[in-house]
Amino acid sequence: MRKVLLGIVLSCLFSFSAFGATDDVVKSGHPQSYTVKRGDTLWDIASMFLSKPWMWPEIWHVNPEIKNPHKIYPGDVISLVYVDGKPQLMLGKRGAGGRTIRLSPKVRSTPIDTAIPSIPLNAISSFLKRSRIIDNTDGVSKAPYVIASRQERIVTGAGDVIYARGQFPEEAQAMGVFRKGKDYIDPKTKEYLGTVVHDIGVAKIKSVSGDVGTVSIMESNQEIRVGDRLLETEETAVQPTFYPSAPKQTVEGEILSVIGGVTQIGQFDNVLINLGGRNGMVSGTVLSINRVTVVKDTLAKQKVQLPPEHVGTLMVYKAFDKMSYGIVLKALQPINTGDMVANP
Repeated sequence: MRKVLLGIVLSCLFSFSAFGATDDVVKSGHPQSYTVKRGDTLWDIASMFLSKPWMWPEIWHVNPEIKNPHKIYPGDVISLVYVDGKPQLMLGKRGAGGRTIRLSPKVRSTPIDTAIPSIPLNAISSFLKRSRIIDNTDGVSKAPYVIASRQERIVTGAGDVIYARGQFPEEAQAMGVFRKGKDYIDPKTKEYLGTVVHDIGVAKIKSVSGDVGTVSIMESNQEIRVGDRLLETEETAVQPTFYPSAPKQTVEGEILSVIGGVTQIGQFDNVLINLGGRNGMVSGTVLSINRVTVVKDTLAKQKVQLPPEHVGTLMVYKAFDKMSYGIVLKALQPINTGDMVANP
């Protein structure tokens, strides 16, 4: 299937005039041109030309004649040129006899899956599909739970029949099988933020007698155990492309944990933050990671908080109401849980 795809500034022609000083947008030491290679990401390429890659949406909006800019593809040549004294990024095609072709909206006959992604999707794919946050304790504690298998096995998987106990939704035909993870409390306000649950399978409800359901496991990505919960599935589309942008409001939060159990965080690690949809977080929101250090003033015998130090950049890729998953795009030094996140 061919589609006209919504792209980012790098795949269109744009002007910087609306942003005042050119130095605020164009990165010092940028290349004059770059040929896109397989394995590149839009974020990496934008960082070559722009000092603030998350300004893509603002830059794109200042050019009203480009309604449907495209993604970019391996072999495309991106060049920085000056027209009437103003810098512009132009997209050319390799093999076009040296010509630079000004991009205009049109249908491109290229498979979707060859487009350059915004970020390395393999670093977040499992979390897009398999991780979910329930923002109320009853949502997990009152969900039906596995009590036994027909085969009397300790663990079960696809093709097995199990029994679950609890209040099943009326007319439910299929449910997701989840394993409860950690409950999260806001470090400052002590507000309950949500419970992480991990999607481990899909079950078909064969019959319900009283509060016991006979369930057939249709698919599983790991063994299913006694105590695992059955929750209604959510139909959420996996978003393959993100459009990085700064928050529309002033925000300040904290890294709650790093997915995978390590204590120090590096580039492309997945983290959980205490900001969500209620704080304006959406897929693509870019945040600065800042470290706040408190030292002791031995003369005044006081504790003094030093100015925040920028240690990295992250992008939200899955936002819930009170928390969000993010990926670290840049780490200037090892990042820790407890480091602050704020407007870039």
